[in-house]
Amino acid sequence: MQDTTLTFDYLVLGSGIAGLFFALKVAPHGRVAIVTKKRSADSNTNYAQGGIASVTSKEDSFELHVRDTLTAGAGLCREDVVRQIVQEGPPRIAELMALGMHFSERESDEVPGARELDLGREGGHSKRRILHAKDVTGREIERALLNAASRQPNITFFENHIAINLVTSAKVGLPGPNRCLGAYVLDKTARVVKPFAAGSVVLATGGCGKVYLITTNPDIATGDGVAMAYRAGATVADMEFIQFHPTCLYHPRAKSFLISEAVRGEGAVLRALDGREFMDECHPLKSLAPRDIVARAIDSEMKKSGADHVQLDITHKPAPFIIRRFPNIYETCLDYGIDMTKEPIPVAPAAHFQCGGVVTNVDGETEIPGLYAIGEVACTGLHGANRLASNSLLEALVCAHRAAARVTADKAQPQPAAIPPWRRGKASNPDELVVVAHLWDEIRRLMWDYVGIVRTDKRLQRAVKRIQNLQAEIQEYYWDFVITADLVELRNIATVAELIVRCAMQRPESRGLHYNLDHPDADPAWAQRDTRLQLPA
Repeated sequence: MQDTTLTFDYLVLGSGIAGLFFALKVAPHGRVAIVTKKRSADSNTNYAQGGIASVTSKEDSFELHVRDTLTAGAGLCREDVVRQIVQEGPPRIAELMALGMHFSERESDEVPGARELDLGREGGHSKRRILHAKDVTGREIERALLNAASRQPNITFFENHIAINLVTSAKVGLPGPNRCLGAYVLDKTARVVKPFAAGSVVLATGGCGKVYLITTNPDIATGDGVAMAYRAGATVADMEFIQFHPTCLYHPRAKSFLISEAVRGEGAVLRALDGREFMDECHPLKSLAPRDIVARAIDSEMKKSGADHVQLDITHKPAPFIIRRFPNIYETCLDYGIDMTKEPIPVAPAAHFQCGGVVTNVDGETEIPGLYAIGEVACTGLHGANRLASNSLLEALVCAHRAAARVTADKAQPQPAAIPPWRRGKASNPDELVVVAHLWDEIRRLMWDYVGIVRTDKRLQRAVKRIQNLQAEIQEYYWDFVITADLVELRNIATVAELIVRCAMQRPESRGLHYNLDHPDADPAWAQRDTRLQLPA
């Protein structure tokens, strides 16, 4: 069964902060389709605990925020992009609040009886500048944006739909300059592939955490946008810089539960199992050092001691403060038998954030006309070799706003073009789910073992050979068998895994999140140099 083409002015793939904010901005100008893999609230944004970094205090400044970002980025940030995003943050925050976002407040220190934003501090920040909604900031952002989107008649949600491939004029053989025309999308419920056509296509698909065996990301984070854009001919850069969050709850029954960096921002310290504060000897900021340094220090401590976790201790703070500031973390830990007010939390690093991605400018434009990328899927140059904590939601807001301004200012917005029917495989295989699950597990394990927090040339060489062999097997399944969501995601994580390894092999140094034991020092010749990959035309 083949559906006819669904036509919109704007096609948004993803329903996190970037996709929703963009959709709300362009809705007054045309019809918007938001395609989301599960429910509209299922996104990386919804799982964000910490908050949004932005200058809102008179004790802070743009210069300090820029400096902190550049320092964390280890020489690879684009300073012009950093300045634009930092300076444009406050008005976007104001817009978000106008849409119904409620940030945590506290009593003012200066005006009795008045309330002010309760600003948190996280690793790498020199000032308190993290706006948060207790420890469920992402959930509150999704609530506010989805509520606003539900009131927009021009926005249509397609839940339980997953994009398979982008459609470009070059791929389908249309004459004229190449541009993005839309996407083929699988309706998971009806099990049919629907062609979507749009004048502007926006990737807001988030990151690729599920490429790794242990991750803080939800199951939807399979790198779909990066993989689709790469297959369509867009340039992908800096994929070697995968940020591992230092503190994921370590418990046999816990699935990828993050212990926010804000806990350390409020005074928690990292301890070895013998009680020693090992970060004291690693960095002047101790437990509040940038994430790459903390993750490597924990990894080193675990390897030296043979332990499978370390401890995060905030028991020296008053119990009422801990429960009030971190209600979700407190309750979740309690569910696993851990009272964080009385005992340290067992933690270990986990794959968390993708600093590289589809190359764009600060307006979200890719090199393929008609195709935009915003949020974690994009590589703007803000994060460099290591993202400063809570800069990601800021980037999503600013770049979504700028992308919306860019597409709505284009008076020559192209009309959606007809898209050829989807060519489907005819085979079915009762063993397919078993094979897909096996391949998925194999990729995630080899990425964790060979391309993790610490790497070597030999491990990378082994990884790329194994992934290329797996790719051939996956491609056979993709073309021969009836398409399923599991097969689409497997194909994407295999593509992204190869991109991460190949980018890592290009960088003969250690910088930020990329640490190679065979090249332990940063090479000045590689400052401001991206690792870039693009399919041959």
